[in-house]
Amino acid sequence: MNILFIGDIMGKPGRRAVRELLPGLLEKREIDLVIANCENAAGGFGVTRDIVEELFSDNIDVLTSGNHIWDKKEIESFIEDYRNLIRPANYPKGVRGFGSTITVGRSGTLVGVLNLMGRVFMRDIDCPFRAAQREIAILKERTKIVIVDFHAEATSEKQALGWFLDGEASAVLGTHTHVQTADERILSKGTGFITDAGMTGPFDSIIGNEKSRVIERFLTGVPNKFEVARGDVFLQGVLLKIDSATGMSTAIERINLKLDRNHS
Repeated sequence: MNILFIGDIMGKPGRRAVRELLPGLLEKREIDLVIANCENAAGGFGVTRDIVEELFSDNIDVLTSGNHIWDKKEIESFIEDYRNLIRPANYPKGVRGFGSTITVGRSGTLVGVLNLMGRVFMRDIDCPFRAAQREIAILKERTKIVIVDFHAEATSEKQALGWFLDGEASAVLGTHTHVQTADERILSKGTGFITDAGMTGPFDSIIGNEKSRVIERFLTGVPNKFEVARGDVFLQGVLLKIDSATGMSTAIERINLKLDRNHS
């Protein structure tokens, strides 16, 4: 089966790229399931109920997230209303929401999706490696296919989890840094891997934000309000080919599509 993973959707430009570019991908690439990271979808910080509904209506099947999932306070009132909206599974016990889900692809195949967050240069939460072992064991009671979104800062931590889960997860796909890496590959036991799937949003920017605001913060060290940039919009991610019999990846391809200025 073919699974499309879309890198961090950044604000309104990123949502527009999904709305206008995803239909063509679905048709041309015979995609069975679409997963996307949504934690920056609402103005670059967090997600709202309306935007969750919008993204699901735009043919995204599962929404993953990360540290910014809590940026909009309203998330706590609706995160458990959507079984296919997930947050990192290694938050401590008692945190609202779901860390993983099992959904059905367009071909009728069950797919498990797991969200984890790194701890290097990020919040010190529960161990993502141990959480991965626990959650994958549960998911694989029902399906051999498990896709992991590892939302982490350090490339070493992402690579370490990839090798740790080689042969256990169908794919380990990094998110969070908004810079697509060129190291997509199939690891030795069949797990698809990329350090970072990239960003879906404006590239005339600094990781999706208006350049002047970010540069000002670097120059002064004084906090200011970031704004999502607008121009040079791309949809980035990876396309996985999965062997349904084994649950392992047989191919991984980077996706990097530019939104034409003439799109409506």
